[in-house]
Amino acid sequence: MEKLARRALGTQGLSVTSIGLGCMSLSGTYGAADDAQSEDLIRRAVELGIDHLDSSDMYGWGHNEELVGRAIKGVRDRVVLATKFGQVRREGQANGVDGRPQYVRRACEASLQRLGVDLIDLYYQHRVDPSVPIEETVGAMSRLVEEGKVRFLGLSEAKPDTIRRAHQVHPISAVQTEYSLLYRTEAEETRQTTRQLGIGFVSYAPLGRGFFTGSIKSLADVGDRRAAHPRFQAENFAHNRALVARIEKLAADKGCTPAQITLAWVLAQGPDVVAIPGTRFVERLVQNLGALKVALTPEEVARISAAVPAGTAAGQRYPTAGMQAVYL
Repeated sequence: MEKLARRALGTQGLSVTSIGLGCMSLSGTYGAADDAQSEDLIRRAVELGIDHLDSSDMYGWGHNEELVGRAIKGVRDRVVLATKFGQVRREGQANGVDGRPQYVRRACEASLQRLGVDLIDLYYQHRVDPSVPIEETVGAMSRLVEEGKVRFLGLSEAKPDTIRRAHQVHPISAVQTEYSLLYRTEAEETRQTTRQLGIGFVSYAPLGRGFFTGSIKSLADVGDRRAAHPRFQAENFAHNRALVARIEKLAADKGCTPAQITLAWVLAQGPDVVAIPGTRFVERLVQNLGALKVALTPEEVARISAAVPAGTAAGQRYPTAGMQAVYL
């Protein structure tokens, strides 16, 4: 097993490989996935040295945690297992959110059972519940740490003020937010706060939900959940595709793939930043790890940033209902 570079998340003792594996797409989010192949993919990721696996009780409504749990049997000690709680299913509507202390405990017990483990390494609140003070939710999460069910705490899609309030209740080790060349403004505000507080920053969707893989060239290539995302819709697609083309040219000049230069750019934002790109395919997994061999000079980082300036992507990153649940 190759030793991959590791980075600290927070100051409480947690560290992970700088590129991890986001597991959401293994539960049908971006097209059908085969469970046996998905389990093989996770095991291959571990063989390649990746130790940071990111799941949620919302991905497939339990399916993803069960899948990850089966895949890590026999290699649990080589994995930093992250999962999330807080989103609740509402049939025919956008997901709800539940941050009540009694729900936190119930959700954790259910995740432990599905994962087949007695300890979650990194437990996130997936979405902030605006109806419950963050202090109450994190207070309940901290009790899970005291009881030995969880090692470290995280927040996802929380805005700076929420992060500060949470961190006063119990140390937050990681904040996870969407962060890529296409989505930067609020994410970089969040990153300034996490850096000030000594909290690790986890970039999810670092490849712009596949835009920066170079595989999405026309609207015909968008046939899954992304079709509902404004950035992938007709009125915005051509503009965003043109931004991606700029990165493709820089990648060609650098002698690497667009995904690799994009991931290298994310990791170049600081030693407190890690990325969790998702994929269903081993070849993509290997390609993503190749980003660790792409060394960018400060001038190259600046050139990439200038190629897709912050705020220039067209369209929101989620449909309207989803946007109401982020950066809270």
